[in-house]
Amino acid sequence: MNIADRLTQSAAIVPEQAAVIFPHSRDLLGRIAWTRISFRRLDEYVTQLARGLISSGVKRGDRLVLMVRPSIEFIALTFAVFRAGAVCVLVDPGMGRSSMLSCLDETDPDGFLAIPQVHLLRRLMPWRFRNARHNVIVGRSLLRFGCTDLQELLRLGASNTILLPNMKPDDMAAIIFTSGSTGPPKGVVYEHAMFDQQVDLIRQRYGISPGETDLPGFPLFALFNLAMQVTTVVPDMDPARPADVDPQMVFAAFEDHSVTQAYGSPAMWNRVGRACAAENRRLPQLNRVLSAGAPVPLHVLRRMTSALNDSADLFTPYGATECLPVASIGGREVLEQTAVLSARGAGTCVGQVFAGVEVRIIAATDGVIEDIDRTQRLSAGEIGEIIVRGPMATREYFRRPEATARAKIRDGDTFWHRMGDVGYLDAQERLWFCGRQAHIVHSPHGPMYSVCCEAILDEHPRVFRSALVGIGQHGVQRPVLIVEPEEGCFPEGAAEKQAFSNELLELAAASELTRHITTILFHHSFPVDTRHNVKIRREQLAVWAAGRVQDS
Repeated sequence: MNIADRLTQSAAIVPEQAAVIFPHSRDLLGRIAWTRISFRRLDEYVTQLARGLISSGVKRGDRLVLMVRPSIEFIALTFAVFRAGAVCVLVDPGMGRSSMLSCLDETDPDGFLAIPQVHLLRRLMPWRFRNARHNVIVGRSLLRFGCTDLQELLRLGASNTILLPNMKPDDMAAIIFTSGSTGPPKGVVYEHAMFDQQVDLIRQRYGISPGETDLPGFPLFALFNLAMQVTTVVPDMDPARPADVDPQMVFAAFEDHSVTQAYGSPAMWNRVGRACAAENRRLPQLNRVLSAGAPVPLHVLRRMTSALNDSADLFTPYGATECLPVASIGGREVLEQTAVLSARGAGTCVGQVFAGVEVRIIAATDGVIEDIDRTQRLSAGEIGEIIVRGPMATREYFRRPEATARAKIRDGDTFWHRMGDVGYLDAQERLWFCGRQAHIVHSPHGPMYSVCCEAILDEHPRVFRSALVGIGQHGVQRPVLIVEPEEGCFPEGAAEKQAFSNELLELAAASELTRHITTILFHHSFPVDTRHNVKIRREQLAVWAAGRVQDS
């Protein structure tokens, strides 16, 4: 079983359908020229690349780092690595040079399939990547850096006599690094069967049909499309900066290719939704919009659902790199049923759990839990640690046995994954998210959950987003609320800051959950994660706030 077989199956069903459509260039008027490749041709391309990798010496289980810009080549090389029986290593360059190099050191790659800049960095640090023998350069460059190029790889793979390896469901397919939003990035080990299960869970839950067209703001999601006979339109955007996406480029892709589905982070849909509202634009061709990475703010849900047709919705699948998908809810259900509860501090409802996936809420603890019998299961409505069991849950972190031990709980022949989040199940078996366990403020008055408290203050019309942090020792932390105002609303003078603070403190005092917040700080732009541009780096804000409070 090889996840790349799903591409072959799609090619047999819809051989001439476009598999990938890519923005190739622009004319003098800025109009985009698109290039495309069919499922049949892409499958042939992948097979030739896989045979080329094997002919060049790549062996089953070799770890190959893929660092290529979103393109047809990115997609083809990912599947070629799978088909060759190697392991595809995916690292976000946007996480910063130091973190990226740490991830690569930890992986000890056998080769790089990468753009010229990455190979230059590799050659400048020969002591770091001694075992990287299988290197392919992707893109134009005057220097080869001792690499094979794509044309040579295709020539090597032209022979039909090279046998492709047969893979087992539990063979390693990829190492995908977490965003590192709440700690050092960790390499998550994906097996072929886990990708296969993800495809089926997503397709069945959202009713995705063959022949649809998807615009994925996160490149890796294009891999799911190919397994579902869905055409991928690669957006003209920097995937590492979704908060800076040009909405007009998104609209052009929607219209040019009759896009029926789109995926992006809340930061991306914030930009698109604001443009829709400003231009009174509707998006009638879309059947569904997906958003993940963090809870979607209500103002984003309102703008986006207003732009969709009545039968379409914006869905927010809940999960993590280690365990995706877990639960999902539609924006219309949020606006009509759960938003009013969230505004009172109930947390963010992430919806019903996917079929075949189990969720439990247990009493939160920071230590290792070796066996499920050592946990205390909580009742409906009680906030605790969220744990998940399902066929898509990953088993381990790459070469991180201690992190694996902290994240997994044995249950007979199976295991539960600890999400690192706190929340609860309601009487309707819907899952509610109350924040990261690491972000709980342990005040003298009891635990304060970030998402629950922040939602109360986010109701202020001039607040874009807020972040609750704790200053001081565990158990006696001082809760501090940091506010990023809406654009054009930042208070400049002392009197203006005091007036804005008083309004927020009045809101806080009206709720039992936030009445102990007495300190408000204002921040121009929160530090966020590099992958989705939306997860607030509260650890950094806590350090910043501690300095401000001491100086005041």
